[in-house]
Amino acid sequence: MKLQIYLEPSEDGGFTVIVPSLPGCISEGDTKEEAIKNIKEAIELYLEPIEDDILTISNAEKLELAI
Repeated sequence: MKLQIYLEPSEDGGFTVIVPSLPGCISEGDTKEEAIKNIKEAIELYLEPIEDDILTISNAEKLELAI
Protein backbone atom coordinates (compact mmCIF):
# COMPACT_ATOMS: atom_id res chain seq x y z
CA MET A 1 0.00 0.00 0.00
CA LYS A 2 1.27 3.45 -0.87
CA LEU A 3 0.04 6.55 0.92
CA GLN A 4 0.81 10.18 0.26
CA ILE A 5 2.17 12.07 3.27
CA TYR A 6 2.92 15.73 3.87
CA LEU A 7 6.05 16.65 5.79
CA GLU A 8 6.42 20.23 6.98
CA PRO A 9 8.78 22.07 9.31
CA SER A 10 7.29 22.67 12.74
CA GLU A 11 7.30 26.11 14.34
CA ASP A 12 8.99 24.65 17.44
CA GLY A 13 11.64 22.83 15.40
CA GLY A 14 11.51 19.36 13.92
CA PHE A 15 8.89 18.19 11.46
CA THR A 16 5.19 17.41 11.43
CA VAL A 17 3.78 14.70 9.15
CA ILE A 18 0.16 14.13 8.16
CA VAL A 19 -1.58 11.49 6.06
CA PRO A 20 -4.49 13.18 4.26
CA SER A 21 -6.19 9.89 3.36
CA LEU A 22 -6.24 8.83 7.05
CA PRO A 23 -8.03 11.60 8.99
CA GLY A 24 -6.35 12.34 12.29
CA CYS A 25 -3.21 10.34 11.44
CA ILE A 26 -0.43 12.76 12.36
CA SER A 27 3.03 12.47 13.85
CA GLU A 28 6.24 14.42 14.27
CA GLY A 29 9.97 14.04 14.76
CA ASP A 30 13.11 16.04 15.38
CA THR A 31 14.47 15.11 11.92
CA LYS A 32 12.82 14.20 8.62
CA GLU A 33 13.97 10.61 9.05
CA GLU A 34 12.53 10.37 12.58
CA ALA A 35 9.25 11.97 11.47
CA ILE A 36 8.89 9.46 8.60
CA LYS A 37 9.70 6.55 10.94
CA ASN A 38 7.10 7.82 13.42
CA ILE A 39 4.39 8.28 10.79
CA LYS A 40 4.95 4.71 9.56
CA GLU A 41 4.25 3.49 13.08
CA ALA A 42 1.22 5.79 13.36
CA ILE A 43 -0.17 4.43 10.07
CA GLU A 44 0.26 0.83 11.27
CA LEU A 45 -1.58 1.63 14.50
CA TYR A 46 -4.28 3.55 12.63
CA LEU A 47 -4.96 0.60 10.35
CA GLU A 48 -4.74 -2.08 13.06
CA PRO A 49 -8.14 -3.65 13.67
CA ILE A 50 -9.66 -3.25 17.11
CA GLU A 51 -11.94 -6.02 18.36
CA ASP A 52 -14.57 -3.49 19.49
CA ASP A 53 -14.77 -2.20 15.91
CA ILE A 54 -15.46 -5.62 14.40
CA LEU A 55 -19.05 -5.81 13.27
CA THR A 56 -20.69 -9.16 12.72
CA ILE A 57 -23.81 -9.46 10.64
CA SER A 58 -25.43 -12.88 10.50
CA ASN A 59 -26.61 -12.70 6.86
CA ALA A 60 -23.50 -11.06 5.45
CA GLU A 61 -20.64 -12.72 3.61
CA LYS A 62 -17.23 -11.91 5.08
CA LEU A 63 -14.52 -11.11 2.50
CA GLU A 64 -10.99 -9.75 2.64
CA LEU A 65 -9.89 -6.99 0.29
CA ALA A 66 -6.24 -6.24 -0.46
CA ILE A 67 -5.46 -2.65 -1.35
